[in-house]
Amino acid sequence: MAEHQIAVEEAKENLLACAARLAESIKNSDGRSEAMKEIIPRYLEKDAVDLSAELANTIDDPFTRDRLLMLVAERCAAIDDDEYALQLVEAIEDYGAQAQAREHIALQKSAKGDFVKALEIASALDHADYAYADIAVRQIESGDEAGGFQTLGKIEFPTAKVAALQNVALHELKKGDGAKAAQSFENAVQSAIEIEFSEEKVRALTDIGNHYVEANQNSSAIETFDRAKAAAETIDGVHRDSLLGGVALGFLRAGSLELADRTLDSVADKTQMASALVGFSKRFWEQNEPDEAVETLEEAYQILKSQREREIRDSRARYNLWATIAVEFARIGKAERAVEIAQEILDETAQTSALKQIAQICTLQNRDELARQAVAAIRDDAQKMFALIGTSDAKNKLDKPDEALSILREAETLCETVPQLASRSAAFNELAKRFHAFGDAEKARALLHENLENISGIRDESVRVAALAQLADLHGELKFDLSAAEKEILEAMVRKAEW
Repeated sequence: MAEHQIAVEEAKENLLACAARLAESIKNSDGRSEAMKEIIPRYLEKDAVDLSAELANTIDDPFTRDRLLMLVAERCAAIDDDEYALQLVEAIEDYGAQAQAREHIALQKSAKGDFVKALEIASALDHADYAYADIAVRQIESGDEAGGFQTLGKIEFPTAKVAALQNVALHELKKGDGAKAAQSFENAVQSAIEIEFSEEKVRALTDIGNHYVEANQNSSAIETFDRAKAAAETIDGVHRDSLLGGVALGFLRAGSLELADRTLDSVADKTQMASALVGFSKRFWEQNEPDEAVETLEEAYQILKSQREREIRDSRARYNLWATIAVEFARIGKAERAVEIAQEILDETAQTSALKQIAQICTLQNRDELARQAVAAIRDDAQKMFALIGTSDAKNKLDKPDEALSILREAETLCETVPQLASRSAAFNELAKRFHAFGDAEKARALLHENLENISGIRDESVRVAALAQLADLHGELKFDLSAAEKEILEAMVRKAEW
């Protein structure tokens, strides 16, 4: 293996350096790749581009190496080291990744207002449409309308042109120029019609329709959603129903319940139908129609629950939607129903996510008993602990610091029972941040010390590196220095990793 980029002495004195040294010491190719994905972005935040490039070059996996070199090149462009950025692009092995890196450099130059350089780089790309789209919008936003529209004219790919024209229209709306915005939206519609791939066409037209709604141009929105619906009805693939569901919700937002219901009748997949109805329910709630919102949400739940095994296309999407429905019941004040529905979810990950959110919502609604019921229903101790941290945050938002602190201490007690060291590490960090926010820096410092000891016991090398890097982030955020005892722990980890 190549010589280490991080010196042992540096690794003993600095958490991130130690994490990097440990990452370099991982012999397993996949493990080192995963570890470097945690390390290199953090060094890039410090503008350490040379070190980041060298660390990327220690990776055996060409895909990960190329992707990380792309990040380094992009950061070089952001700090105006363009020559080095382009040198790094040449070091990328995959031609597609090279092209993507050049595009990212062009986008960085565009973001900095260096349109001459951005256009120069974009002009050398085989497919420059999205780069031109970004440059055109930023030119117009900076006041160079002539230059922006000239760049806009270089775009050949309709999907990229649609995206650019929508952003131009939104900019014109912010300026109060409704006539120009209307023309840009119309131009976007015409470009969307030219899109050959039906699914992309529907998505583009639906986006434009939603922007029309935001601009209070409902008649134009309905006309655009009509075009989207017609295109969606020609699709035979699995995305047809989700696209029609999005169009149906668009019609509702544009003020036509009749067209929304008619479009929803064309949706065959029950998961997509229920998903659209959840959107309908949210819209009814926003429009101060609570009874309609509750009824529609109940309908969504019943449709989803009635789905037979052979009708399910994506179990994960179905369970996530089930969780969303449970959470929405809590948001609209039906917490008992929310907990009941959440407990019916068969997938533990989706169920836990729902219960954690319900606990927070109930806390914010001053329904502590139901919040406790939701937390108690969580089976995994680690997730129950994070749920308690969330309810503590909710109490803090209600300006009840004593109650928030009490729940936080309860979460800390539960932390000791969590067997997974990686989960425990994440919890230590979250607890430390909150104790520090409550003014107890000594407690936060003790938790972070305990976390370092905990991290040293993590067996998976890439997981240990990630946990150490996250601890380094928090030490920097809270401005804590390492103690002599902690430096000894770092030294021991380095020594063990290199046996």
